[in-house]
Amino acid sequence: MSDLSSSVPQHLSDALQAIIPGCELQAQLLPDTPIRLWLIPPVLPTERLDDEVVCRIWQDTPYWIFCWASGLAMAQWILSEPIHVKDKVVLDFGSGSGVVAIAAKLAGAKRVICCDIDPISLQACRENARLNQVDLEYLEDLYQAEQVDVLLAADVLYDLENRFFLDEFLKFSPHVWVADSRVKNFSHPQYCKIDERSATTWPDLDESQEFRNVSFYATDNTVVSPL
Repeated sequence: MSDLSSSVPQHLSDALQAIIPGCELQAQLLPDTPIRLWLIPPVLPTERLDDEVVCRIWQDTPYWIFCWASGLAMAQWILSEPIHVKDKVVLDFGSGSGVVAIAAKLAGAKRVICCDIDPISLQACRENARLNQVDLEYLEDLYQAEQVDVLLAADVLYDLENRFFLDEFLKFSPHVWVADSRVKNFSHPQYCKIDERSATTWPDLDESQEFRNVSFYATDNTVVSPL
């Protein structure tokens, strides 16, 4: 794969610096994967993180500047067990950086659709797809999606208001996989907890151990092999 690390996408750099001045993206190889993403540096320019910057980060979190633990865990799982996506049409909901979508494409999915309400996240997905030399499709609104073979969702349940998506996902695919480090279990008649995997947000945010354990859930009718 050619080295594109010196060609930071300007529009992503501008979007990042609007929130964290003086911070530049770096193309980083994710642990235990062949995937590289444009991410925030492992060492932040802390001298620039004044109260105003911290407030902007919380109010307009650029989720795409990290590879969150759940997304990394799901990407690693897909790459180790490609049978779940190979030759299938896959939708990655709440794509963020696009790591799960990229993993699905590398694992042999026929088509992969990145879905994220944030237009900057979709731009990051495009640039990260280019970095990994894969072709993805892009969608801002889940309700404009077609029926797909598999729907994947990593780290989208952190807000209780998002739990309704568990029912909405079933309108678009009978086979849904959910990975989340913030929700250790939930009660839903059509989902069951399958297993847990350990992963770290990258770059490492030095999160507590509880957020390094990623829970995996699947719809009851999804063929499951051990994770």
